[in-house]
Amino acid sequence: MKVYATDKIRNVALMGHGGSGKTSLVEAMANVVGMTSRLGSVTDGTTISDYDKEEQKRKFSISLSMVPIQWNDCKINVLDTPGYFDFVGEVEEAAAAADSAVIVINGKSGVEVGTQKAWNICDKFDVPRMFFVSNMDNEHADYHQIVEDLGELYGSKVVPLFLPIRENDKLTGYVDVIRNAAFKYEDKQKTSPCDIPADLESDLEEYREKLMEGIAETSEEYMDRYFEEGADAFTPEEVFAALRVSVAGGDLCPVVMGCCLTLQGILPLLETIVNYLPSPADAKISGENAKTGDAFEADYDNAKPKSAFIFKTIVDPFIGKYSLIKVASGTIRGDDTLYDVESEEEFRAGKLYVFEGSKPQEVAELQAGDIGAIAKLEASTGDTLSTKGTPVKYDIVKTSVPYTYKRYSAVKKGEDDKVAQALAKICQEDLTVRAVNDSENRQTLLYGMGDQHLDIIISKLLTKYKAEAVLDRPKVAFRETIRKKSDVDSKYKKQSGGHGQYGHVKMTFEPSQDLETPYVFEQIVVGGAVPKNFFPAVEKGIQDAVLKGPMAGYPVVGVKAVLYDGSYHPVDSSEMAFKTAASMAFKDGFMKAGPVLLEPIASLKVTVPDKFTGDVVGDLNKRRGRVLGMNPDHKGNTIVEADVPMSEMYGYSTQLRSMTGGSGDFAYEFARYEQAPSDVQEKEIAARAAEQE
Repeated sequence: MKVYATDKIRNVALMGHGGSGKTSLVEAMANVVGMTSRLGSVTDGTTISDYDKEEQKRKFSISLSMVPIQWNDCKINVLDTPGYFDFVGEVEEAAAAADSAVIVINGKSGVEVGTQKAWNICDKFDVPRMFFVSNMDNEHADYHQIVEDLGELYGSKVVPLFLPIRENDKLTGYVDVIRNAAFKYEDKQKTSPCDIPADLESDLEEYREKLMEGIAETSEEYMDRYFEEGADAFTPEEVFAALRVSVAGGDLCPVVMGCCLTLQGILPLLETIVNYLPSPADAKISGENAKTGDAFEADYDNAKPKSAFIFKTIVDPFIGKYSLIKVASGTIRGDDTLYDVESEEEFRAGKLYVFEGSKPQEVAELQAGDIGAIAKLEASTGDTLSTKGTPVKYDIVKTSVPYTYKRYSAVKKGEDDKVAQALAKICQEDLTVRAVNDSENRQTLLYGMGDQHLDIIISKLLTKYKAEAVLDRPKVAFRETIRKKSDVDSKYKKQSGGHGQYGHVKMTFEPSQDLETPYVFEQIVVGGAVPKNFFPAVEKGIQDAVLKGPMAGYPVVGVKAVLYDGSYHPVDSSEMAFKTAASMAFKDGFMKAGPVLLEPIASLKVTVPDKFTGDVVGDLNKRRGRVLGMNPDHKGNTIVEADVPMSEMYGYSTQLRSMTGGSGDFAYEFARYEQAPSDVQEKEIAARAAEQE
């Protein structure tokens, strides 16, 4: 593939709600520029960017994919992202590498929750953006309503650049707002000038005024001219120049439209991307020199020392492992020696690639700002590659934290390692997947962004790695403690010929008031009733006993054990005998001291649009949650803070999405342990007893 200079590159992430038409838009762009001879179909599983078997089976995008669109002496690195919320990590990785975004809206469905989430991700990564309204040949598409809705959400920065001309509910042409002219489609791409339809004149006037107001705000001179001459104050060339600066600065957000199936509006979209969205040459990026601690202003400058960051890892049993990189400074070539700042190891880059969906195409070099791939690299997403002389570290890739988890286990005996190794590869690819070994409850946990995410991971294990696993409800990490004081006398005596075993302790057990520590041990023995050399053995007996409590086999916390008396035998007493006597004393004393189960409590924050607050609070009450506060975030949302038992958090992500149409977000962390209600205790003790049987 041809090498492109920094100012001729556009790195564009396609974002939007699931089903808005992002993958179809990639197909249309590839077809218009002659990259493909026919349009692929999501339904048929023949698109460039949805190449994974899971994507083809489910008919939607799961992973980030890259397609370079070469047009008009420029290269547009299109990063096609999933629209479903479970795969937000892929969108965040794309946003970390993109210099701009096109948020795709389905003309029939209008502005959806995913539209707003895409906007929020652009805000998080400070990415300039524009909108493309697709599906404009649909009879129910309502462009004017979409523009109005966007204006209500994001204010005067939303500026439509085109208006659709429709006849018999079909897209037949468009009005160019900047040029104040209309064009009719002769075929899929060719247009000819035509008159502006009378029914669009009022919309055109409104949109031109919006646009020119935005242009006027770019300088005092323009503002003065606008007040004097109105919407005709600026030449098209002045509008182009001012619009480019305003879009790159995030002050204006253009709206264009078209139809992917008929290829109408695709060329104007490409023109808008190249003319108005920033190249890496217009962008800034800075890291830290790991050697000196000074800031390193890379700014996609080819003259500076080489550096790049890995924004995505592809691990595939069929095509191998590739690290997708964005060059932040300098020019990277195949024979370069690079330095991984994280592992502190040097390596030779080898061949460089640019991905066209699943197909790696070799390229001679990657200039600053370009996106490419290096094969078989022992590095992780987020790692920085640079030179040893100027080791630079970037902190660019930030993905969401997964809070949904289930227990997983291998279906076939002896395949635990096979499943674990396959999951490790999936975790390399997707930073929002985590496999955790919960040794306390003897279970392995799989974390993801939602139930659908976890189901797809299990499916991938089978289709990609031939490793079969199942998901189940996870066990909750309860604790056991006491609420009263008990006094016990415990004697361990065993005679079996020769030396016997003899250990005798008198102990009290009471709450220590410290639920962070399993036990506190004290001895107040007087007169040598129990020799000092057996005190460690008594404590060891307690130490072993608290690992599995007498109630339900959960770890014990918050117990104070005091050894105050006992007796010994000069021949038969041993450390083992006193350890056993102490363990017996603990079990007896614990059950006499008002034993209770403690359940883990999560500190939960739920962010939801104001209109859903009542539903969310009602659901939390059903989950035995205690609402501690409700605070506005001044963006139309309420942040609900609550304490909720961890056992009641199972399935919460699915329920929250169902209640809020996908617009609610939540995060939680472990807060403390509290006494579980009696019905919960009884149920848990019975379940543990049945399990042990």
